[in-house]
Amino acid sequence: MSADGPPITLAGMAALRARYDHLLGTERPAIVEIVSWAAGNGDRSENGDYLYGRKRMREIDRELGHLARRVKKLRVLEPSSQPDRSRVFFGARVTIADENDEHRTVTLVGDDEQDATKGLIGWSAPLARALRGASVGDHRTVRLPGGEKEWEVIAIAYPGD
Repeated sequence: MSADGPPITLAGMAALRARYDHLLGTERPAIVEIVSWAAGNGDRSENGDYLYGRKRMREIDRELGHLARRVKKLRVLEPSSQPDRSRVFFGARVTIADENDEHRTVTLVGDDEQDATKGLIGWSAPLARALRGASVGDHRTVRLPGGEKEWEVIAIAYPGD
């Protein structure tokens, strides 16, 4: 893990490691077994199990390499240890309202764990960049593909609050 890389929560890092372990310990051995069996069946040029297995093994190896590089670069931050809880920083759960007074709650997390359907916004997303350092009552403008949108920070919370 890097001391100055992109941030990620402890849960996000655990999910990346679990994915790596699953690929390395479960999926890859199963594919290796299929490829070995298919290779023993003779002509490999028209053997679908062999060709698909080799392709899938390359995909798994590529993903394993990617995950290994990401884990080395990432920096685990614990949002609950944030000393200044009056402003928006990594791991903050922020309630915002737009011009139409529609409220939305988002949590700023690492880019590798973002999931908009769960309200998890990646640290380098436009909305997260606009909210960084904001306090309750601040207005922030976000540039989106459809134009600019202004949000007001209504509430800020951190895990453990």
